[in-house]
Amino acid sequence: MDGRERKNIKKGTKVAILQKQDERSGTLTHGVVQEILDEVGFHLKGIECKLKTGQVGRVKMIKL
Repeated sequence: MDGRERKNIKKGTKVAILQKQDERSGTLTHGVVQEILDEVGFHLKGIECKLKTGQVGRVKMIKL
């Protein structure tokens, strides 16, 4: 699934996000979506979400 489309992401979805401070290294953080922060339906860099751990970043992968 595409992490750039809001319709593919729901609360409780397992995802891998890219945090702002990790943009250079490309290190992904894995977790479960607590809240979707973006209001738009599509974002080229990924929909911004907050994980249950409190970390915020843009969704790069959705785990099924």
